[in-house]
Amino acid sequence: MLLTDIPNQQPGLFAIRYSNRDFTQKEAWGKNCFNTSFPASLCSYLYNKNLDNIYIKLNSNLEIEHSSISTDSFYRINPDSENVFYAFETQFTPYQRYLIGALPRADLVTQQRDTGVCLQAIEVKLTALPDNSTCDFLDESLYGCEIVVRPDTIAYLACSIAEHFVQNINLLQNLIVGNFEEINDWTEPLEVIPHLANMFDSIKAIILTMLEEQKPSIMQPIWKTIGKSPKLADNCLDVFVWSNLAFIKLILDSSRLDSKPTQTITIGRHIRAVVWLFKMIHDFSLQSQFNYGRIVDIAYNTKNDKAFSVSGRFTNSYMRSEVLRMPRIQKNEIKEIILGGGQNLLSPERRFDAIIYNSSDLFD
Repeated sequence: MLLTDIPNQQPGLFAIRYSNRDFTQKEAWGKNCFNTSFPASLCSYLYNKNLDNIYIKLNSNLEIEHSSISTDSFYRINPDSENVFYAFETQFTPYQRYLIGALPRADLVTQQRDTGVCLQAIEVKLTALPDNSTCDFLDESLYGCEIVVRPDTIAYLACSIAEHFVQNINLLQNLIVGNFEEINDWTEPLEVIPHLANMFDSIKAIILTMLEEQKPSIMQPIWKTIGKSPKLADNCLDVFVWSNLAFIKLILDSSRLDSKPTQTITIGRHIRAVVWLFKMIHDFSLQSQFNYGRIVDIAYNTKNDKAFSVSGRFTNSYMRSEVLRMPRIQKNEIKEIILGGGQNLLSPERRFDAIIYNSSDLFD
């Protein structure tokens, strides 16, 4: 029996019975909450329909390939279990030992309800399909999603590498090539730029040794509209999951470091993200910890409100698939995910440009 069949049900989301959010209250349906809680429910809904998530991972040639991963494997617990607890905006405490200072919060941490044991740290990126860079393509197979990456994401990726090498730091040190002790001031671009190629090569060498142990890290649900209109496509929802290594490959590729002569390089957001990631790994290799706060304060005259973003034109080649062209969950199924009138508690942004776009009568 679907949860929608339960009479007099209170507002809620499919399968999320135990969490640190009270979905009977309006504050749990604000934008910042809904953008992580709805995807968690959607992922569980796929499981209920015997559908796996699309898993983006790396192969032995450091190329992107698609496979599948079930939600119970991703969450490391059956989402139908009475023992699963959804902890939103929560620290994944097993990673705290790798950081000096406070560990940033993950969007979602799955936990065992009876013991409180943390199972999986998940970054959630709910993305629109198509984005502004691809909405005018006639061929829907070319549609893509913009991905915005936060500094916290870089920290969690670095922690996943630290966890892999914590019992073999000597191997990690051997994989790092270059004389980085020559950098006296990491905030000075002229000191850092000559070493970027070695940073890039070191990260690639590190992830090559981890291919068999790469693990799911980023949940990217997509919601598809008809072109750039605000109308949902009939087939509108699905979930992609990135492995930690596939997402690191996205960071490396977006920087395009391997195609730039050193003398032409400036440190913008994408290259800065590579520097952040490398310095976290490098510091861990020397001290068994890294200072996240100090590292992301290395700004290179760029705001650090976000690490970087990539457009749908860029992400399409990583995500291109039949599922991207035609997501498997239809819009008439949303009522089986948002339950008990929860949609009435949503408070969408009132954007003037959206109102004008949807008021064609203004120009009659």
